[in-house]
Amino acid sequence: MWHGVVARFTAFRFTVDPTPGQEVLLRRYAGASRFGYNQCLRLVKDALDAKVRGGVMKVPWTGFDLVNAFNAWKRSGDAGRVMVAAGDGTVSIEATGLVWRAEVSQQVFEEAAVDLGRALAAYTGSKAGARAGRRVGFPRFKSKKRTRLGFRVRCKTSRAGKADVRVGDNVARSVTLPGIGVLVVREDTRQLRRMLSKGRAKVLSATVGYRAGRWFVSLTCEAADLHQARQHPQPDPADAATGTTGCGWVGVDRGLSAFVVAARADGTPVLRVDDPPRPSRAGMGWQRRLARSVSRKQLGSANRRDAAARLANHHAYVRTVRQRFLHHVSNQLVKTHDRLALETLNITGMLRTHRLAAAIADAAWAELARQVTYKQAWHGGRVVLVDRWYPSTKTCSACRTITPAMPLGQRVSTCGTCGYRADRDHNAAVNLAVWAEQHHARPGTSTQGARSPTPAEGKALARAPARVKPAPTTWEPHPPPPE
Repeated sequence: MWHGVVARFTAFRFTVDPTPGQEVLLRRYAGASRFGYNQCLRLVKDALDAKVRGGVMKVPWTGFDLVNAFNAWKRSGDAGRVMVAAGDGTVSIEATGLVWRAEVSQQVFEEAAVDLGRALAAYTGSKAGARAGRRVGFPRFKSKKRTRLGFRVRCKTSRAGKADVRVGDNVARSVTLPGIGVLVVREDTRQLRRMLSKGRAKVLSATVGYRAGRWFVSLTCEAADLHQARQHPQPDPADAATGTTGCGWVGVDRGLSAFVVAARADGTPVLRVDDPPRPSRAGMGWQRRLARSVSRKQLGSANRRDAAARLANHHAYVRTVRQRFLHHVSNQLVKTHDRLALETLNITGMLRTHRLAAAIADAAWAELARQVTYKQAWHGGRVVLVDRWYPSTKTCSACRTITPAMPLGQRVSTCGTCGYRADRDHNAAVNLAVWAEQHHARPGTSTQGARSPTPAEGKALARAPARVKPAPTTWEPHPPPPE
């Protein structure tokens, strides 16, 4: 079970143990989702071709238009027709539409059309320059061999008040989906059932996917705010303007030798993590053996599929170990401190250093910042992103003198002016807190308040090399360099 990334929205993920009949239904629904996506894309391309030839035709581009276009197509003769012979020998053509459309829930087609609408919107925004990040190309057809099985259904409520997606309906550890029935899950559903029974959560949709030989279901829920006792107290406006509330800002320095070092502006240490688990580096030997086993199997054989499943299971284990540790550290930070200052890192540039790329990916700096940001918003705290060009490591936290250079191998910061000696990471954390106290009250600073959107940080770093979905964004937002 894990939590999502948007404030007031959370997701619960469960492992499904389907029966043979239910697995057939799940694969049928996944195939229908892929078919709906490809057919909607075909309708878009046909409309574009007709428009190029000079025809007057509206191109379905948004999710709403794509749903309407697919619904009209599935009932037309283009989706299916039969020839009917009358008794007098005449033959007529009768439109049957998509004959098997009733075998799956219509929400599967609609959600596939919505996904295509989002892909087209991303392509339009990227082409117009209104979308940040790497360039997004025109959507492509989904291949039956290479596309991962999966689909999504919405949670609708009937007039009688019964939801389509239910948790613990007949069995405590179960999830009920429309058209499929009761799916037995492995994880405990008590927390979600209590939130649903007390009206503190509402299921919005259910996403079913197949990965590493197992079926998973993720329930996206809209949850109520945290209890007032679990939120940070809101400071008075007068005290907030002067920065005299609470215990001050806490600077959080992320590194490789020391995973996290947090300290206050007065030099008080708050948190230090020196021995983080490095699952990717620890399991690199086993991963190489599994990858070699996959490459030595014949393409398309059952042995190759089994070897690929074992490799995917190893990646899932690495990802699980890393995520659990990151959640533990982020919870320690946000539950005890209401104001945090995070350094802005050029992760993409640092990943180009091949000697440090593996260690940086295993440390998952961006994922830790992402978790701290949205969890702090849940608790009503604040997060500030420190200026990227601020020399937090080279600045002496005692006399504010900037040293000319400091190599990565030097772990102790020594000031040549006042003689102050301190741990390199601790000195950087103190400087981050000092910068936050000096700039947090200025208008236009990059501060994150309660219920604010999360920064666009790279999800790929937290899952590499166990990444299963492309996530090209591996940067953190930063202000422009000083003039």
